[in-house]
Amino acid sequence: MNINKDIYQAPLSLLTDLYQLTMAQGYWKKGIAGRESVFNLFYRNPVFGGGYALSCGLHFAIDWLENFGFLPGDLEYLSSLKNPDGTALFDRAFLYQLGEMKFECDVDAVPEGRVVFPQEPLVRVRGPIWQAQLVETFLLNAINFQTLIATKAARICHAAKGDPVLEFGLRRAQGIDGGLSASRASYVGGCSATSNVLAGKLFGIPVRGTHAHSWVMTFASEVEAFEAFAESMPGNVVFLVDTFNTIKGVENAIHVGKKLKEKGYELSGIRLDSGDLAYLSIEARRMLDEAGFHKTNIAASNDLDEYLIKSLKEQGAAINIWGVGTNLVSASDQSALGGVYKLTALKSEKGNWEYKIKLSEQAGKINVPGILQVKRFNDGKGFVADMVFDEELGFNLPATMIDPADFTKRKIIQADWSSDDLLVPIFRAGKCVYNKPSLDETKRKAREELAMIHPTIKRFENPHGYPVGLEERLFQLRADMVLKMKNL
Repeated sequence: MNINKDIYQAPLSLLTDLYQLTMAQGYWKKGIAGRESVFNLFYRNPVFGGGYALSCGLHFAIDWLENFGFLPGDLEYLSSLKNPDGTALFDRAFLYQLGEMKFECDVDAVPEGRVVFPQEPLVRVRGPIWQAQLVETFLLNAINFQTLIATKAARICHAAKGDPVLEFGLRRAQGIDGGLSASRASYVGGCSATSNVLAGKLFGIPVRGTHAHSWVMTFASEVEAFEAFAESMPGNVVFLVDTFNTIKGVENAIHVGKKLKEKGYELSGIRLDSGDLAYLSIEARRMLDEAGFHKTNIAASNDLDEYLIKSLKEQGAAINIWGVGTNLVSASDQSALGGVYKLTALKSEKGNWEYKIKLSEQAGKINVPGILQVKRFNDGKGFVADMVFDEELGFNLPATMIDPADFTKRKIIQADWSSDDLLVPIFRAGKCVYNKPSLDETKRKAREELAMIHPTIKRFENPHGYPVGLEERLFQLRADMVLKMKNL
């Protein structure tokens, strides 16, 4: 599907920060708008204090880029913007050029569903600097949020140890975009289904849901409510049992479940939404089993996250379906991925590449210059290292990679390790050359990727660090540029 056409009017090129447009006009006025540039999108710090992230959001970015352009109404709006002194913010000649512009950039990116780590490029944009600048905001918007949520979902599913995890977060999500994007990213991260019906229609995600407390409260008694629901939805019977008294609710569910059996239907499950979930689930399982409902599932909700699920598992909770909402779709313990987009190379008037670097008092904010690619190495047992290298410099194996934050941390890349490039071609000269896999294929890829990293990287407390480093010559180039810039 095309996200823009199916949900909004396309294109959405004004979905950007104003300074992208003011810089674009500045490039145009200085006669350098067409100067070839390279920008890289990456994130700096571990997500949720964990050991990895799961790439997501690229397909939204592809749809947006395929529709990139400015409509007459967009240009009319931009022409109405004023400077503080009342003069027009944008020149008419610039707006005319903006209206005539066609996307010309090359874009390389990490496919959705791949495991990624701090400081390595997730997207690389190469092309006319005014265009590469204009696409920054949306790329960050799409990649940052969905990568964050896919990662959160992967962590939650890891805690659930194979039990189905249902995404129930629409009502707590940040608007329409947040709800739809979170449902999609949660599915990539491992969730089995969503309560979000529009996400089900648009993305083909399985949808799940039965009834709320209000259904039970509508009737004179809980038994009557359960009987009415079973009569209206006999093939989808999961009773929410904690409206008044959970243990009594389980008894009532069993009572109605026996009547269902007589009619040839099954009591699919019960759901716990409050109280001591470990104790109540254990008691519910005992009661269900004693009544012969061995196949009836016990689902739980109530502000779950990976830590609470892990704890409940350790307590022996008899829950085998997990409904996770707020803490998943809002990523409540980390509000943003923190991805950034930095200029790393620019061609001179003579056609030579000039590498660019941004300095900072914080060492972690000094970017890596160059035309960057990431090579992932596999020793036959799993992923062992990601090496960032410059395509112009290249490298030979065996190679040495160096931690960008600590030059004493080095790793030798063996010549007999297999490898692949993380960044793959997405656009060439503004034309999409990438065949997007289906959402189910992306989800399977994520599961395969997570199986390839060491279990210690996936633990929640003090995860082991996966080796990511700069190829030796790139590390030295960066160090030389830092010293030179600091002495200016």
